[in-house]
Amino acid sequence: MKKYVCDPCGYEYDPAVGDPDNGIAAGTAFEDLPADWVCPLCGRRQGRVLSRGLTGGARSAEIRA
Repeated sequence: MKKYVCDPCGYEYDPAVGDPDNGIAAGTAFEDLPADWVCPLCGRRQGRVLSRGLTGGARSAEIRA
């Protein structure tokens, strides 16, 4: 599974882990996060997130507002 990094603060969202402190179950794909999900470290609702595959390659993705 790809991991996603919040560009401003460096938080890494790992779909295999989810975000249990905020009600996001393990196995939840980044694309399936609720529209009101925010970065748990910096609280950004909208901003740049980098998608990193297992090989470390990155591509841009946007957090939905």
